[in-house]
Amino acid sequence: MIVISPAKRLADNVKDNALEATTPYFKKEADLLAKGLALMSSKQLSSLMNVSDGIAELNSKRYKSWNKNMGSEKRAIFQFEGDVFKHLNAAEFNEVQIDYMNKNLRILSGIYGLLRPSDEMSPYRLEMGTKHNFNGYKNLYEFWGDKIAKKINDELGGSLLFNLASEEYFAAISRYVDTGKTINFKFLCLSGGKEKVVGVIAKRARGEMARFLIDNQIESTDGIEKFSCMGFKFKELNNNCFTFVSS
Repeated sequence: MIVISPAKRLADNVKDNALEATTPYFKKEADLLAKGLALMSSKQLSSLMNVSDGIAELNSKRYKSWNKNMGSEKRAIFQFEGDVFKHLNAAEFNEVQIDYMNKNLRILSGIYGLLRPSDEMSPYRLEMGTKHNFNGYKNLYEFWGDKIAKKINDELGGSLLFNLASEEYFAAISRYVDTGKTINFKFLCLSGGKEKVVGVIAKRARGEMARFLIDNQIESTDGIEKFSCMGFKFKELNNNCFTFVSS
């Protein structure tokens, strides 16, 4: 299984293809969170999420109309527009790729917990690291506890977990998954003789790696070293972490 983070930016016009719609695993929890957020003013949301007044107003409207405009829900994989999703480019997948992706890719989410690509998702903005004090929980990590990880572990069985999520999102499950079965990735750029992480490039590389794993239906560590998109070359596999470097 591959896990990735969601994106802040969502698409306005979404074209759903052959993916049959599914209901998110934790829709009840999402509805509960949305209900609480709907009670907050735009100003309160702006402060909570550290976003502009415009983005706060947009999300205030989203939460206040949650579940009222069911027709606006679209498949999760085609709503997110960030760098990871652009480079995954699921819109161009054929039926075989779509089917494999839906079975093997999961999106971590602040409000939905865990999303399949085919899940019908209402537009939202709620990052996992948001310090949302809700129903006695200090933050979303406390709210979700081990729920997300339990679902992942149930689906994994004895298979590997390919972590292509950000630290913020993987922290929601890291304490509860088998580290011995978790494969991590590091994408470094060589500049001035030094190797360092460049955030935007790393996000794009995570999207390319997710596509590479799906295209080649990789479920073990064999073959991952052949990844060469965006000029990246395999450097090493150490402590279950693949490191790639781009010059």
